[in-house]
Amino acid sequence: MAGILMGNLLSTGVASVSLSPAIVAANTTAEQTFTVAGLKAGDFVSVNKPTAQAGLSIAGCRVSADNTLAITFGNHTAAGITPTASETYKVAYARSESVQSGVVY
Repeated sequence: MAGILMGNLLSTGVASVSLSPAIVAANTTAEQTFTVAGLKAGDFVSVNKPTAQAGLSIAGCRVSADNTLAITFGNHTAAGITPTASETYKVAYARSESVQSGVVY
């Protein structure tokens, strides 16, 4: 598998953010965005929802723009699910130092 070697990590961290996601329609996935100060486009992120909810999953996450976290929620049931309001999610991030063009791994 070829890709761009990203170099060393410039910074890593974990943020605690209170989120109140909107309802996720039945049998679907939906991306929702939230403001998280300090995130930069291109950061690697991982998100931890503090509680389990039957039929609800986090299908993916990304930084869609500076200071903007995008979480894709999955609803695997026949009814809408609203993720628990005002929960404190943990958001881990890693930021690379630089991109070395032309280097593949």
